[in-house]
Amino acid sequence: MIGIVDYDAGNLKSVETAMRHLGADFFVSQDPGRLMTADRMIFPGVGEAKSSMEVLKRTGLDEAVKSFAASGKPLLGICLGCQIFFDYSEERDTQCLRIIPGTVKEFSAGMGLKVPHMGWNQVAHGGRHAVFAGIKENSSFYFVHSFYPSAEKRYEIGSTEYGIEFTSAAARDNVVATQFHPEKSGETGLKLLQNFISWKI
Repeated sequence: MIGIVDYDAGNLKSVETAMRHLGADFFVSQDPGRLMTADRMIFPGVGEAKSSMEVLKRTGLDEAVKSFAASGKPLLGICLGCQIFFDYSEERDTQCLRIIPGTVKEFSAGMGLKVPHMGWNQVAHGGRHAVFAGIKENSSFYFVHSFYPSAEKRYEIGSTEYGIEFTSAAARDNVVATQFHPEKSGETGLKLLQNFISWKI
């Protein structure tokens, strides 16, 4: 059973729709205790880092997610959920969950880029992780973000070019995180989600 974390950060419906399409057993909850009973966890989100961290701390979901990560059970973070797994975000000077070493930085207006980075872009993954099994190198996924992860290289499992090269997927042990939205990335994204569902650690 997959537990999907509801922390008022949006984007739940598209994740639920993808799970139903894949025939996955799942539930959505804000209750830390119930979420800890799940066999796998998905931590999605769209929004702003500091306010989301405040919600997590107020509800006890911060400790629940960290405990789940420490449990060895598979955990997936998506978009804002990915960013919150890192140590720190430049978005309003936010200390995050410190599950994956690295920082989250802001796309600079001086790069001459349209921000947010929105739309389809390629992910170079080199087959470095089981969630990319059966997915072609440089496949395109859907992005919407103004801040980007910068993981320590040993934890980077996917990268994308947008003015600079940034970490678009990262993993540490039983934890995997994607800056892109697999649930909005068509059949390729559904394949990644199916790989997560069947991932044996």
